[in-house]
Amino acid sequence: MSNVQVAVIMGSKSDFVDVKETLNVLDEFGIAYEVKILSAHRTPDETIAYGRGAYDRGIKCIIAAAGGAAHLAGVLAGCQSLPVIGIPMKSATMDGLDSLLSVVQMPAGVPVATVAVGKAGCKNAAVLAATMIGAFDTKMHAKVVQYKEDMKRKVLESTLD
Repeated sequence: MSNVQVAVIMGSKSDFVDVKETLNVLDEFGIAYEVKILSAHRTPDETIAYGRGAYDRGIKCIIAAAGGAAHLAGVLAGCQSLPVIGIPMKSATMDGLDSLLSVVQMPAGVPVATVAVGKAGCKNAAVLAATMIGAFDTKMHAKVVQYKEDMKRKVLESTLD
């Protein structure tokens, strides 16, 4: 079994510009990940097959970034039992509001943890993945605690002069 713990899936190659933020934060936490481009609409069979095999590959959580109709996270949540974090990506049509609504409006019993639209969401998805892993891994929990302490320190050290 591989040491990869998080799957990061993008609906389109164009999402990588922002999703790189997710990978940077996962690297910061020392979390191994794999990255794929799969589409809920253009590659539905491959997306479902990938999702169904994730648990057996040792994946602990799936991060899915998509824009527009943004059904990727929902499809992945619906076809397997791992936690899914959905990142709504900005879109040209509604600046990401359409993506946000698509990711957050899940039917009962098919949860998707949804983060902010765009780059902030990309970072938050990685922090949330680290927090989920940290709930069962004391070393990762300590890294999350330190991450939050570092954020707190940076805010308290900030001045306007």
